[in-house]
Amino acid sequence: MQVKICGITTIEDATAAVAAGADALGLVFYAASPRFVDAARAAAIAAAVPPFVTLTGLFVNAAAEAVREILARVPLNLLQFHGDEDADYCEQFRRPYIRALRMKDGLDVLGAMAGHPRARGFLLDAYRPGVPGGTGETFDWQRVPQHSGRSIVLAGGLTPDNVARAIAAARPQAVDVSGGVELSPGKKDPQKIVDFIRAAKGP
Repeated sequence: MQVKICGITTIEDATAAVAAGADALGLVFYAASPRFVDAARAAAIAAAVPPFVTLTGLFVNAAAEAVREILARVPLNLLQFHGDEDADYCEQFRRPYIRALRMKDGLDVLGAMAGHPRARGFLLDAYRPGVPGGTGETFDWQRVPQHSGRSIVLAGGLTPDNVARAIAAARPQAVDVSGGVELSPGKKDPQKIVDFIRAAKGP
């Protein structure tokens, strides 16, 4: 099971996540988020990340030029889109990307996936109107498609206490956590990170 720790805002939190066994780290380039980092801070964090940890940049309906400016300054390995971005938008940066899908009632998950044939995977997150992510809420894990042929990253309200149950129910390829391992928005709890990764990856 692969684990991404999202909403990293400091070198210390990045280092703690890597030491605990995180496979990927997420940097949020969405100014409305309490976990937002600017390009300078993101570049400093990136410089402290080892080469085989996937550094992911999260964007929400960003202007294409703004994404390019970040890419010119921060060595991101993967892009994560949380807004209304279509496939043409996501593919223009010529970087691997994952597309977030907010699990609103009635969402045709397989149809949404079909709209992004070149996406590396799909992050399934809880839905709250007007909030693109980081709600701290779960959704019905039974809604995760089991035979889509696409990589699924499970997110939304995961914690050290529920992640093992979530994995058993949804059977994703990876899990993503932000608020569930924090002391406060944007500040991670090193022990919660350790506990989360241990619970997700098993003994």
